[in-house]
Amino acid sequence: MDDSAWEPFHRGSLAVGQGHALYFEEVGKADGSPVLYLHGGPGSGCTAGSRRSFDPGRHRGILFDQRGAGRSRPAASEHDFDFPSVNLDHHVADIELLREQLGLDRWAVFGASWGSVLGIAYAERHPERVSALVAAAVSTGTAEDIEWLTGASSQVSGGLIGSI
Repeated sequence: MDDSAWEPFHRGSLAVGQGHALYFEEVGKADGSPVLYLHGGPGSGCTAGSRRSFDPGRHRGILFDQRGAGRSRPAASEHDFDFPSVNLDHHVADIELLREQLGLDRWAVFGASWGSVLGIAYAERHPERVSALVAAAVSTGTAEDIEWLTGASSQVSGGLIGSI
């Protein structure tokens, strides 16, 4: 399948409060089974490679960059970024607001690494909105896990893959 199969058919920005606007995009079939992709990080954002998590002939893949990450604004790297406005409660509320904005009753949720923490938290708080949950490269979300993911892992020879 050529790369055009994963090109977004819809892109947008969603104001979620506290001065944040989230970038989102949809790939695959507009009338396909909706699946939300939650990226790792925190802070990394979605990539073109993230789009390949979906079967473009079956799924309506929904990707968004979390607060402070990727193409969402403001960026966490800005000198006056309001870090208290980025917490688990806000992330979960953002996910629910995006679902409502897209007019979806339910969706499957796929989270990787830090996204697994968000996906599990969202599914616990909104079980009626989740048709399936996939958690990959599961993180506990503890301070120790986050420190390892954002710092120590880069010091391992060969990075994450080289350490396995």
